[in-house]
Amino acid sequence: MIRLYMTMSLDDFVTGPDDRPGQELGRSGGRLFNWLDDRYGDGASAQIYREALATGAIISRCRTFELAGRWGRDHHDGVPIHEFTHHVDPADVPPGSVRFFTDLTSAAEEARASAGDRAVMVHGAGAAQVLQAADQPDELELHVVPVLLGEGRRLFDGTKAELELVRRLEDRDVLHLRYRAR
Repeated sequence: MIRLYMTMSLDDFVTGPDDRPGQELGRSGGRLFNWLDDRYGDGASAQIYREALATGAIISRCRTFELAGRWGRDHHDGVPIHEFTHHVDPADVPPGSVRFFTDLTSAAEEARASAGDRAVMVHGAGAAQVLQAADQPDELELHVVPVLLGEGRRLFDGTKAELELVRRLEDRDVLHLRYRAR
């Protein structure tokens, strides 16, 4: 199962403006993740955090890969990371458990297979958008934070989908919504 996990503002931004190395979440984008302060408790945010860490594989795109320092900190305990990119430089050796893919369908199929019975986490707006355009995500796990950023990187820029709400959890300063794609 491919599940998009994404924290977003009420106005559909997943980063503030000017996201770049050293300012990966853009200006003021870090406040989207204040809910993670509760990740070690026993509330809804802690449950969501544990579920996210229990994913079996990750799909992201090259922009997120680069902004995340090429996953140099062994993101998610060494689970397979499937990097979707338009071009693979043969001299570029992927770090750790990262594999490069130029074919989105192959990346999605291999991520599902390597995750086994666990979910595949989609990382980054770019990966989410291309996967949604290809009708790949099975579920969307959205963490909606009550802020309006006004600008930045949008999650659903041009995306259309029919969704069914399957879970709604509230915690301090965040609403966790899980939708199944129809």
